[in-house]
Amino acid sequence: MTPSSQAPAPTTESTGTSTDNTGWLTRYTDAVMNTFGTPGRVLVRGRGAHVWDADGQEYIDLLAGIAVNCLGHAHPAIIRAVTDQLAELGHVSNFFTTPAQVGLAEELVRLTFPSRPAHDSRVFLANSGTEANEAAFKIARRHGGSRRPRVLALQDAFHGRTMGALALTHKAAYREPFEPLPGGVEFIPAGDIEALRAALGPDVAALVVEPIQGEAGVRELPAGYLEAARELTEAAGALLIIDEVQTGMGRTGAWMAHHLLAPGVVPDVVTLAKGLGGGIPIGAVVATGQAATLLAPGQHGTTFGGNPVACAAALAVIETIRSHALLDRVQQLGSAWSQELAAVDGVDQVRGRGLLLGVGLEGGLP
Repeated sequence: MTPSSQAPAPTTESTGTSTDNTGWLTRYTDAVMNTFGTPGRVLVRGRGAHVWDADGQEYIDLLAGIAVNCLGHAHPAIIRAVTDQLAELGHVSNFFTTPAQVGLAEELVRLTFPSRPAHDSRVFLANSGTEANEAAFKIARRHGGSRRPRVLALQDAFHGRTMGALALTHKAAYREPFEPLPGGVEFIPAGDIEALRAALGPDVAALVVEPIQGEAGVRELPAGYLEAARELTEAAGALLIIDEVQTGMGRTGAWMAHHLLAPGVVPDVVTLAKGLGGGIPIGAVVATGQAATLLAPGQHGTTFGGNPVACAAALAVIETIRSHALLDRVQQLGSAWSQELAAVDGVDQVRGRGLLLGVGLEGGLP
């Protein structure tokens, strides 16, 4: 985050306390599990691209909650949608449904698979990206059964921290403390078509990929790889699962990054989260064809997935992106940022698409 000074600092009344960063962080270390280390700041308020900490310092937020706050902080459309829905109905179990849940599922089918008949696709709503990838892993298992026990993932991939998603994640530091993980996952070099061809066979249930690998340093799969992956998985009878948790919902200047990188490719399963709720926790699995019908009643579930408040927020995000032509805006800003960053002394390369950018430095970090 970048310090700024364009707006007044939060008052005691706006934060509900006069405690400073140091005081809050002391309380944090005494109360919160040490899974993230000690945060650098305690944030108390946000508006648009700006946030304020407990000491009153203002920052420009370039993290966006790690690709989550796609409309910025406190966007009026999200506030209105969440407030209105919460005033009507806050939560129901999945013994029932709601207009918000159905409406969001219909929208996600249209956005994810625009070339497919809507009735061929289905949505499972969850609460996060790792939950979405867990469900996709189970779809792969249902597709493969005992005949197809292998699942292929890419080296340097990141798909989440829960056990199934972690099994698909390559980094040893994440995996090793929790082994043994669910088995059958094999990692192949990202972008290597011949390695994929050699690994695929009649015992492979699915290939799982990110179109742009964020954890690996914002590294885009090379041109032609997704097309080859679709052709090869189809020939082998394996599912193609694309993880758009970070790259989807307009982050790259398209609804889905694979629409931009490989417009003709139709995967079997797409996973979403992060920007989908604009800051409200929500995840989704969007599947088409046979993959859309593999999970039967009782084979998967969630207490909070499809929550009407979260669905209302997601619908507001989609409508705002659409009505304000934000996909075009993301492409324009991304191009401008890329050019400006590339001109900075010490910058070796700028990677990524739209507003998902990574900067390579000459000689690495000082």
